[in-house]
Amino acid sequence: MSSYLRRTHWLVLYVAISVAAAGQLLPTQPAAATGPANQSAADPLNRTTPSGTVYGFLQAAQSANYSIAAQYLQMTNARRTAQGQELAIKLKGVMDRAFSGNLRHISNQPDGAPQEGVSPDRQRIGVLSAGDVDADLDLVHVTDSGGARIWLFSSETLAKIPDLYDRLQLHQIETHLPNFLAQYEFVGMALWQWFALLLAIPLAAALGWLAIRILGLYRKLRHRQSSRPAVWSSISPPLWLVFGTVIHTACVRYLGLPLLHRHYYQLVAGVVFIIGASWLTWRIVRQVSIRVRERAIYSGRTGTGSLMLLGERILKAVVFIAAVFAILGSLGFNMTTALAGLGIGGIAVAFAAQKTLENLFGGVTLLADEVIHVGDVCRFGDRVGTVEDISLRSTRIRTPERTELSIPNGSLATMNVENLSRRDKILLNAKLGLRYETSPDQLRYVLAQIRRLLYEHPKVETNGARIRFIGYDNSSLTLEVFCYIQTKDAAEFLAIQEDILLRAMEIVETSGTTLAHPSRTLYLSRDSGLDKEKTAAAAREVQQWRDNSTLPFPDYAPAAISEFSNSLPYPQPDSALRSKQ
Repeated sequence: MSSYLRRTHWLVLYVAISVAAAGQLLPTQPAAATGPANQSAADPLNRTTPSGTVYGFLQAAQSANYSIAAQYLQMTNARRTAQGQELAIKLKGVMDRAFSGNLRHISNQPDGAPQEGVSPDRQRIGVLSAGDVDADLDLVHVTDSGGARIWLFSSETLAKIPDLYDRLQLHQIETHLPNFLAQYEFVGMALWQWFALLLAIPLAAALGWLAIRILGLYRKLRHRQSSRPAVWSSISPPLWLVFGTVIHTACVRYLGLPLLHRHYYQLVAGVVFIIGASWLTWRIVRQVSIRVRERAIYSGRTGTGSLMLLGERILKAVVFIAAVFAILGSLGFNMTTALAGLGIGGIAVAFAAQKTLENLFGGVTLLADEVIHVGDVCRFGDRVGTVEDISLRSTRIRTPERTELSIPNGSLATMNVENLSRRDKILLNAKLGLRYETSPDQLRYVLAQIRRLLYEHPKVETNGARIRFIGYDNSSLTLEVFCYIQTKDAAEFLAIQEDILLRAMEIVETSGTTLAHPSRTLYLSRDSGLDKEKTAAAAREVQQWRDNSTLPFPDYAPAAISEFSNSLPYPQPDSALRSKQ
């Protein structure tokens, strides 16, 4: 067998050893009574609660101290002296062999727990069945000679014990075993039961291993194409522990363990089962999270992948906390107080870690909305940078100055974030200032030629491209260029913008005027002023537009736009980039 079988074998063996020492190591009852302290002190045998009476009797009888065990029976002192020990022996035997019930449900309150159909001064613990005779195992609340209120096994139940004891049948196994194995006991349990309990460990481990193998083979035959050996190997160990615990518990049911030992065994087996089930749930959560995260990353949804990692950690924490509470509950601890304390503690932690929780939920919001991804260039307020990492507490940005900017997710969730990487095109919005000496026809010439330039340029989106004369500034006639450049890359946009501005400058120079300087111009007597020939040429061309009724104002005719749209060579013929094409 594999190493998993050996580890499981030793684990179950440890459980068996724990059961062997249960009488000495485990407490005699689930929890101390919550009644007044003077009542507990009034009775040295701890009979002030139903659970104290039942566990006290079983402990005394298991230790063969039947004179003490008789003190838990409702009978007169004279009868207790004459028949008490014998009746205690028979009651212990009947409870070991014929009891049906759960000792963990016995009340540990001084007044007991309300039960339907049972008077307030009585508690029904379970049922005793032997042959065709049944009897309720009841406790009665009485006042002892010292005035203390105690619980005792009722006289009605005790009256049926002799008949039940006579109807008990020996284990069929005992008739085929050597006498010393059936007669001798160790810690209140027959030797053969100890040997059977230990032999059931490798049997349960082997059967659990066989069940895992059969399930694995069935899985391979049914899911040949989608088989994931790593997933199965991950969940096999905890599944093996669960199967082994269930099989071992089923085997122990046929051994007829004494009631107190059976109770302790159920506690330990329950804890082991909870551990195995929690371990299995932990592994399943992990594997499901891995698969969902891989699918999200492969489809490009990195934010969902990060959320799945966070969800996996939260679910694992929930599984661990639930396992701890389940174990404590199975051991008989009152979880109401613990849950209330957990709620109060959670509120206190929430107030103390308010900023941390704000950043945590801010990170979850960012990852869920997928507003930004790692590698995106974004504007955060007045800062621009590249997203390098999105964690649960903060987002780290690499600025153009190569510094690292860390923004808490709580602040980022309420901030206006502009994602520059998701632009489908980039806006070019520039202003040109011409000298005030520019004539109206020169201005019309510049507007028409630059407008045509925008229509002709293959990298400019024709729809919406415009240039307009927008006003008179202090030292210039202002023209505004507005168009979208068909690129997403910022570096390419700068190159295209440079080309358009240079061509616009050539058009301005061709018109005979110049760009205005942001300063006053002082004319001397030798200043020739404007170029008269170019001014006249521009005026003649504008006059031709008038004569032909093709003056391009407020815009070119649609037919003209369609004729020369995207006809301008770009890059220019003497460009280094064009020579490589």
